[in-house]
Amino acid sequence: MPDYTRHQKKIIERYYDRRDEIMLGKLQEIVTELYLAETDAKRDQLWKRVEKAMKALKVPDAVVKHILAQAKPEVLAKNVRQWLQDARKPPR
Repeated sequence: MPDYTRHQKKIIERYYDRRDEIMLGKLQEIVTELYLAETDAKRDQLWKRVEKAMKALKVPDAVVKHILAQAKPEVLAKNVRQWLQDARKPPR
C-alpha cells in the first residue's frame, strides 16, 4: 500500500466515517431511477444495485428479502426514508 499524505489520510478517514450516509444517498438516487426506468432490464439492473447497497449497509437479510420480493420502489423509498431518519438521530 502506498504511503499517503496526511491530507489524503484525512480524506479517506472521512469517507469511511460517512460511508453509511453516502450509501443511503445512493439508494435515494436509485429509487428515483427505478421510478423513471422504462425497461425491465434497467429495473433488474437497478434492483441488483439496491441489493448490494443494502448488504453494504448491513440491512437484516429478512428486510432485504422482503424489499426485493416486493420489487416496488415505494417500499424501498419508505425504508430508505426511515433509515435516513434513524441515521440522523444523535446517539444516546
